[in-house]
Parts: sequence; structure tokens; C-alpha cells
Amino acid sequence: MSGQVLITGGAGFVGSHLADELLAKGYRVRAYDALVLQVHGERCKRPHYLADEVELVHGDVRDGKRLKDALRGVDYVVHFGAAVGVGQSMYQICNYTDVNCQGTAALLEALAQSPVEKLIVASSMSVYGEGRYRDRNGEIVEPVGRFRRQLEARRWEVLGPDGSELTPVPTPESKHASAPSVYALTKYYQERICLTVGPAYGIPTVALRFFNIFGPRQALSNPYTGVLAIFASRILNGQPPLINEDGRQQRDFVYVKDVALACRLALESPNVDNDVFNVGSGKPYAISALAMDLARLLGQPELEPEITGKYRVGDIRNCYADITKARTRLNFEPRYDLRSGLEEMVPWLDGQTAKDNVAEAFRELSRRGLTV
Repeated sequence: MSGQVLITGGAGFVGSHLADELLAKGYRVRAYDALVLQVHGERCKRPHYLADEVELVHGDVRDGKRLKDALRGVDYVVHFGAAVGVGQSMYQICNYTDVNCQGTAALLEALAQSPVEKLIVASSMSVYGEGRYRDRNGEIVEPVGRFRRQLEARRWEVLGPDGSELTPVPTPESKHASAPSVYALTKYYQERICLTVGPAYGIPTVALRFFNIFGPRQALSNPYTGVLAIFASRILNGQPPLINEDGRQQRDFVYVKDVALACRLALESPNVDNDVFNVGSGKPYAISALAMDLARLLGQPELEPEITGKYRVGDIRNCYADITKARTRLNFEPRYDLRSGLEEMVPWLDGQTAKDNVAEAFRELSRRGLTV
């Protein structure tokens, strides 16, 4: 396959890696990006890592006229443009709702006038809330989450109706959505409205639920980005990573080049249209173990994580991907595990400088009553 691809948010972390993947396969790439301060820093100019072959259009995803112009000659659209951050979304409610929801609506209105061959929308594992669990009788359950009284007592594990601890298991796409934050709600809105409007205008649409993405080019000075980049920012500044709860919560970490591969496969795969797919590694990792591994690889093993014993509103305990559907329908197979991804990422980190804004973000959340 070949053709012109428009990537909203295409100058960012994941968008730039997808651009590399597509260019290598003969596609032409146009990136549409607002170059926001929190992600791109004060210069807000074309990032040096964005391939020279990528045509960059500077524009806001809510600007319908600008989008219409950017869609000229485009065959495929990958929609990454979004405000990202669970904690921040809980107090920048208008901004997250406006950028993520109104921005996606503006894109769809533009696409209704200029339909394309396929639309890929970036969703998120956050739409699940808690992942799936197994109770002590071996039954699969989908708990609603944890209650404030339990968290105030520092009982972190997810409990069944009888008060017994549940065991996390892989989470498939069939799990009911239970979005616990404004960010999660907006990502669920994005995938649902794309899967509603796209097919109505004859545009095959695929939603990809990304789990925790890591790799080079993450915005290290953004305290609301991925947890691994947040840890790296602290370690590069000689500070221990800050971890909520007890550090035993589990997540699925997927390397950014595997995410780019999954996006290309979704563009090219037949018979996957108008459906949803998990994109992850399929493996759980404890947050505290991740922090210690990263500190070791960066040559600062003495920076053991600082366990805060606090809970952030909107956080979940455990969730990792069941990628069976992506394997069988998209032919997606992760090429990196956490260790090999970190080993490729660390040389890039060694050359970076990062302003540590993490403690300030913690204070902001605490001031607003969003930590327990």
C-alpha cells in the first residue's frame, strides 16, 4: 500500500514514530500539530526528530477550516491529536473536553466533506478503568473499582463483594468501559464518535486502545505524560521516582515502535474495519520494579523509588492487555519486551535534559483534593 497519510498530533512522541514507520513503507506523511507548550517546550517549533520528509501543518485540531485544508489530497487519517494526562484532566476539565471531544468532532465534520479510505483513532486502556480479575472461586469478574473509605485505610488491592482480594487477569476488548477520569471519558468519546460517524460516511474506522507507551521522544518535562518518562525525569535530575500507593500496582508497557507497527497494520489489514483492538505487550509489570530497573540502567541504582502511600483520584490498581484479537486479526506481535525497549531507550535518555516538574504536579493535585 501507499498514499498520503495525515496524522493529527503527528509532531508528537507517538506520531513522529508512526511517521517513520509509514515513510519506510513508501507512504507520504503530513503531520498536523498544535505544537503545545506542555509537550514541545517554549520554542514550540518543528521538533528536530521529525523526519525531513514529513510535511508539517501547524494547526489546532478544533480549527475546522485549517483541518479541511490539511485534508486535501489525503488518503488515510490517523487521529492522535489530544490532551493527555489523567491527573491534569481532573482539574482542566474544560480544556480536556474541548480539545479531545470538540477537536474530534471538528475532524469528523471535515472528513464528512472529504471522506478518506480509512480512519484510525487512538483510544486508551484508561477507558476500562480497572482491568479484569478472577475471584477466589476462579470466576472472572469486572469490579467497579475501589472506594474512598478503603483507600483512606491504605487497603490498595481490589476486593470482591465478600471482601477477599481479587487476582488480575488479561483485559480483553469485551470488558465493559468504566472510565474513572475526565481523560478516560474523553478517550472513550473519541473512539465511540469515530466508530459512529466514520462508517455513516463510508469511512472504515479502527480504534486502537493503547496501553502505557514508552520510548524515545517522550516529553520528559511534562509531569502528566507516561509514568516511565516521569520516572526518567526525576532520575536524570538526581531525584528518586515518586510512586503512589505501595508501588505494587501493575501496568502493561508497550514500546513506541510496536505501537507504530500496530497503527500501520490497522491501516493495511483487511476485514478489521469498524472495530476496536488492544495494543499492548500483554504482560504486567509492577510500577516499583520498573522504577528500580530504570534507575539501574541509568547508572543511579541508589535512587530507590519513594513510596508516597497516597492515592490519586482517577487512578486504577491493575490493568494489562489481552492482545489475542490484535494477534489474530491484525497479525500484530510485539517485537520488544520491557527490558529490550528500555535498553534501546536509555542511550537516548543519557543525552537529554529535563526540568523536573513532578513534585510541583503532586502539590497541585494535593491542593485540589485530588490525592488521598
